[in-house]
Amino acid sequence: MEKYAIEMSNINKSFKDFSIEDLNLKVKKGHITGFVGPNGSGKTSTIKIIMDLMHAEKGTVKIFGKEMTNNEEEIKDRIGFVYSESIYYHHLTVKQTGDLVAPFYQKWDRETFSYYVDLFNLPKDKKVTKLSTGMKVKLSLAVALSHSPDLIILDEPTSGLDPIVRSEVLDVLHEIIQDENKTVLFSTHIISDLEQVADHIAFINNGQLVFNQAKDDVLLTYKMVKGPASILDSELKAQLISYQETSIGFEGLSSNYQVFDELFGDQVLIDSASLEEIIVHLVKGAKHERITS
Repeated sequence: MEKYAIEMSNINKSFKDFSIEDLNLKVKKGHITGFVGPNGSGKTSTIKIIMDLMHAEKGTVKIFGKEMTNNEEEIKDRIGFVYSESIYYHHLTVKQTGDLVAPFYQKWDRETFSYYVDLFNLPKDKKVTKLSTGMKVKLSLAVALSHSPDLIILDEPTSGLDPIVRSEVLDVLHEIIQDENKTVLFSTHIISDLEQVADHIAFINNGQLVFNQAKDDVLLTYKMVKGPASILDSELKAQLISYQETSIGFEGLSSNYQVFDELFGDQVLIDSASLEEIIVHLVKGAKHERITS
């Protein structure tokens, strides 16, 4: 049995303003992997390559251990895909949308669709065009989950949603993953959502994968360091991924935070960093490297 739901090897794709370079991304089966990165970092392009909506110039993609070529129908029958925008016919009702999609999936279950429609309080006889943004996302999720997919891919589904709707969506994802055979790849720039549900984090920046680790390992790797600015010299600044100086002192992120504790003890405060702080500082640090290099 395959260990990974998705295996991307040495993926390269050039665009006008950036490129994906030698991307190696593995998504573990039975986990929620959060796929994060700033806008324009390559998240959506990577997902399009996974779904064979865009072709890489180099590299291979395997889903459930198979390449999409010659296996597309079988593979896509096992994937639930939620886009950031509604892709359904606006003149159809919620019920009609389910009826339209049903024949495309071997394991489509009308009762499951009805369950999610009721769970999300979707009006069955209301046309898609009359649904709110949040309801359209819920409809997409209901459709994606109604054929018992083994892999659920979500491309910025919670972007623009109010906190209550986002919470409902996250609760459903958490419920799904209790089945260890299910896998979720959740692309978002709302880091707080991932802190709630993801157990693995894949971070992409400028088309390159920075890390792909268990969330707990990421949180252990990086710490926030605070102290008086007077202690900072060029060597210590190099130990900070990015930092800010004020009249009071400095604050920065470090993966080599132990050196500050060993050298200065009580003069510095070493504290846990949130996932959002880690991502923000890594992006800032990468920008600084490009400017100074």
